[in-house]
Parts: sequence; C-alpha cells; structure tokens
Amino acid sequence: MPRKAIPFAIREDDRSRLEEIFASKNESRTRVDRCRILIELHKGTPVMEIASQCAITTNTVRNVRERYQSVGMDFLKDLPRPGRPRKYTQDDEIRVLRQIDAPPPPGHASWDGTTLSQALDLPDDFIWATLRKHNICLCRRRSWCVSTDPQFDKKAADIIGLYLNPPENAIVISVDEKPGIQALSRTQGYVYGRNGAILRAYKSTYRRNGTLNLFAALTVASGEVFGKVTSHKRRPDFQAFLDDLMIDVGDDQSIDYHIIVDNYCIHKNNDEWLKKHPNVFFHYTPTSASWLNQVEIWFNIMSRKVLRDGNFDSREDLKAAIENYIANYSEHPHPFVWRKREVKGSQIADKLNNLIN
Repeated sequence: MPRKAIPFAIREDDRSRLEEIFASKNESRTRVDRCRILIELHKGTPVMEIASQCAITTNTVRNVRERYQSVGMDFLKDLPRPGRPRKYTQDDEIRVLRQIDAPPPPGHASWDGTTLSQALDLPDDFIWATLRKHNICLCRRRSWCVSTDPQFDKKAADIIGLYLNPPENAIVISVDEKPGIQALSRTQGYVYGRNGAILRAYKSTYRRNGTLNLFAALTVASGEVFGKVTSHKRRPDFQAFLDDLMIDVGDDQSIDYHIIVDNYCIHKNNDEWLKKHPNVFFHYTPTSASWLNQVEIWFNIMSRKVLRDGNFDSREDLKAAIENYIANYSEHPHPFVWRKREVKGSQIADKLNNLIN
C-alpha cells in the first residue's frame, strides 16, 4: 500500500516569494529546485515523485522540508561546510603583501609570482590567489604625468573651457604633430596559436625605409581632421601647415580661430605669422600636460588603425596610407567627449601597503 504524503503547508507570507524565485530566469538551479520542492510538497505531491522530477534523492527532499520548517526562508542558504582545512593562513597573505614592498632579488627589477614563491617558500597558486584577492596586478603598468606648471589651473581651465563652452562665432582647433613615423616593411600573415586560435603575425625582421612627420588639426566641434605629411617638423613647415589649415577651414575674417597647441619649440615664436592672422589665437597647454590636447586622442586611433599593422615599402607608401586614412576618417567625423580623470596624490604611492591599508 503506497505511503501517504505527510501534510505540509507553506507559510502564507513565503508563498509569493517562493513562486517568484521558482519562475526566475536569473536564480541558480539549486535555489529554483529548493523552491520547486516546497511548492510540490504544498500541493501534496509524494516525496518519491518530487525526487524523480528533480533528479535528486528522497533524502534531499526531506532535508529541504525540514530546513524550511526549522529556519524558514533561510533554507535557501547553503549550510556551512567544513571543507579541507586551510594550509595557509592570513599571516601568509600578509607576508606576501609585505614582501612586494621589499627590494626584489638581485638582478630583478620587480617581483613576480615565481620570485615571490621562491623568497617566501610558498606555492605559486597561493601567491597568485592572494594577488587576485587583493586585486593586485604585478605585470600591468600605468604611467602618470604630473605638471609642475605654476599656472596649470589657469591654462587647463582655459583649454577645457574651450572644449565645454566654446566662444560664440569661433572655431576651436587642436593642433599637434607626430614626428618620426617609420616606414617599416615586413612580412605579415596569420598563424595558429598554441590553443588553436588564429592570430595575426609578422616576421621578426623588418626593413626601415625612412621616416615622415605628420601635422594634424582636429576641429573640436565636429571631429573633422586636417593633416599634412612632411619630411621635417621645423617652424617653417609648421607655419606652412597652418596656412593650408586656414584655407581648409575657410579663413573667415568674421570668425575667431582658437588653436590649442603644446609647448614644443616650433609652436612658439610665431608672432609674425599671428600678425598676418589677427583672428587666430594660440592657447598653450600647461607644461607636461600635452594630454589636454584632444588631437592626441586621434593620433592614438590613427596609430592603431594605420601604423601598428602597416607594411610600407617606401615613404611614399606610408604617406599615401596616412592621407587615405585621414580622407576616409573625415567622411564620417565625430567629436570626442571630454572625460579625462584626475589622478589625485593619494592614489600615487611607492609602497603597496600605503594603498592597501
């Protein structure tokens, strides 16, 4: 004779929550199954039938029922498990963090997982787990540049103001040059990586075919780029580029042109040229703060798109590639959104513990 199901009822306050979890697409399978067990028990479904539906044992069904009757909705939480005893303690973690601040082994510039493991006699796995736990990346590098210009605030505010709130009846242009662009030629193709992935590859040997300089101007409001490839980056070359730029933008005497440049020598001592263009005004970035110039962002994009994987058998090939990219880019320009992040002094520390503690 089949065994009767033990009467079971879900508390009224818990029913809607259990049904919500059971119907959720984002909950874990374990939590959904536990809710399903209670809902089926509430309907009077036999334990063996529930176990068959959920592909679990009857003991699991009974344990879920007893847990709910004992602790309520906390039955959804996993019970603490003893697990394997920890072989390494928090003191070992502290040793790892302190060791990173110590001088690295002779002949090494910095610590890595292997050298830390050898110095502390701890396994690599524990070293890397500790570093991940504290979000420490020993191999990744970042740079910072702190301007010592006493007029940094004034100059930076002037340039950022041109970006965010430009004057009426005026055009703001970011100008700079990218010198020493090498025309490198090397064999390129695709190879299989160790894991079977297909990777872009290039031969380790290459040939240098000379260098070129690129003057570029970014119209801040529209994102349109004007460029000129030259053999040199002398002041006459810079002024010739400005002459061509003024022709390209229209050189309307009723419009003011605000040109943002850094403190490179050829950008200064252009008084004679400025006298011929009274509606052009230069704005200099603070010392060691050329990153305030938005055209630097475009240079970075161009380098990735054109130069990094390029193959140029001559300077003429390099020049044609750059000019073609500028022409294509300016067909669908878009302005950059200014969102530079300030690096505060408290974020810069020469000791790891100064940041962690």
